[in-house]
Amino acid sequence: MIPGNLMLVCGWGLGLFAGTGLAVPSSELETRDEPLTAHLTFRAASSEETYTMAVLADGNPVKTGHETLAVGLVDAPDYLAQTFCNFQMSGEASISSKIASDNVTQQVVIDPPQPILSVSCRGFCVGIYGACYGSDGQYVGPCCNGVCIATRCRPWNIGHQG
Repeated sequence: MIPGNLMLVCGWGLGLFAGTGLAVPSSELETRDEPLTAHLTFRAASSEETYTMAVLADGNPVKTGHETLAVGLVDAPDYLAQTFCNFQMSGEASISSKIASDNVTQQVVIDPPQPILSVSCRGFCVGIYGACYGSDGQYVGPCCNGVCIATRCRPWNIGHQG
């Protein structure tokens, strides 16, 4: 009697999952052959001095060449830098994020400001107006600089156009 019950349970289980298929990456995921590039602007805490870097999101550290400039903010207009980048600093600091005064650009906040020796980034995020959910309903990835609304990445300032 137990073997029959097992067969019934197994048969029911197959019927339950027959139409769902296995989780297969959506076509949006399959097109990501190359790592993204994070375009970052480093802003000094006590002056107007800035420098920019394009960091390939392949996990390899890139030296900044600015070992003495205390950075307080890092603009990250096209990449989720707080989550996917590692900032090697000369001292201890906390990292958080905020939206810049333009109501568009995401910024990484370094507190207290520190010289950043190198940056490494890895991971994938979806650009503005890209699909954060595929046509199959599967999650594609987080938005680089915005919020996922109705399957698309929208800018932070949606509805507040200047």
